[in-house]
Amino acid sequence: MSSSLPLIVTPGEPAGIGAEITIKAWHAGQRDICVIESPTRLAEIAATLGTPLTIHTITHPDQFISGNQALNVIPIDWSVPPVFGSPDHRNGKMVIDSIATAAGFCRSGVAAGMVTNPIQKATLYEAGFRYPGHTEFLASLASVDLGGPMMMLASNELRVVPLTIHIPVKDVPNSISKQSIVTAAQLLDTSLKRFFGLSTPRIAIAGLNPHAGENRNIGREDQDIIQPAITDLQQSGLKVTGPYPADTLFHEEARKSYDAVIGMYHDQVLIPLKTLDFFGGVNITLGLDFIRTSPDHGTGLDIAGSGTARPDSLIAAVNMARKMAAKSMAF
Repeated sequence: MSSSLPLIVTPGEPAGIGAEITIKAWHAGQRDICVIESPTRLAEIAATLGTPLTIHTITHPDQFISGNQALNVIPIDWSVPPVFGSPDHRNGKMVIDSIATAAGFCRSGVAAGMVTNPIQKATLYEAGFRYPGHTEFLASLASVDLGGPMMMLASNELRVVPLTIHIPVKDVPNSISKQSIVTAAQLLDTSLKRFFGLSTPRIAIAGLNPHAGENRNIGREDQDIIQPAITDLQQSGLKVTGPYPADTLFHEEARKSYDAVIGMYHDQVLIPLKTLDFFGGVNITLGLDFIRTSPDHGTGLDIAGSGTARPDSLIAAVNMARKMAAKSMAF
C-alpha cells in the first residue's frame, strides 16, 4: 500500500457537522484526503464559513492529485437538500452507499484507508439500515480477522478497548467470558504490532468489580473469569497483566506501564479517555482487512450549521489512519 494513496472520508449524516469539520480539517492541512460529498454543498458551506476552498472533482481515487491545493471530491447527489439539525431518512441510502463505496476502494488497494464522519443511526434505520452501527456494517463488507471487528479508542494519552459496548450495565457480567477476553487480547496484540509498531505490546486488563473483586469478596467475575483468561494469555506468550482495579489504572504513572487497556464495559474505559483528551480521541476498528478510523464524537446536530464545530477529532482520525497505513506497510 503506497503512502501516496488517499484516505477516503465519508460524509456521515449530512444534517450534522461532517461537511463542516471536513472542510476545516482540509484547511488545517489535511491534504491527503478524498471526500465523498456534493461539491456544490461543500462550496456553499465553505463560503458560509468564510473558508477559501477550491474543489477538484474526480470519479475514482486513482485520479487523486497528491499535494494539490484543491480538495479532491468524489461527487454524490443527495436525494433531498440536507437541512442542518434535521436528518431526513431519504438521504439515508446515500450515507450507506458512501460507506460501502469507501470500503470497496480500500479493499481494492486504491485507498490507504477510510475515515468515517459520524452517522445518525436512528435515521438510517428508517432507510432500511439493519446493523447496530458503522462497525458491524463494515464487518459485513470485509474479511474479518478472528475476534473482529473490535473497537479501540485512542489518543496520544491512552488506548482502550471496551470488551462489551452498547449494552446495559446490568447485562455486562453475563456478557463477559474467558474466551471473549482471550480473543480480544489476541487481536489487540496483533493490531498493536501491525499498526503501531510495537514489538511486544503490553496489555493491561481491568477488573469488573470495585477493587477487582477483592478476592471474591466483591463479586466473583474477576477471579473466576478474568484471571483465568489472563493466565492463559500469559502462558501463550502475550505480555498481559491484571486484573487491575479500574480506579487506579488510568493515572499518569499507571499509564506508563502498558500500551493499551482492555476494560469490561463501555464507560469504564471511555470516561478516562475522554477526560484525558476529549477533542483528540479517535475511534479505530480493529480486525478488518482495511484501515478505518473515525472521530470519537457524534453528529453534532445541535450545533450543525453554526460554524462552531471543532475538527480536532477528525484531524486526529486522519492522522491516525495515515500513521497506521505507514506502519502496516513496514509490518
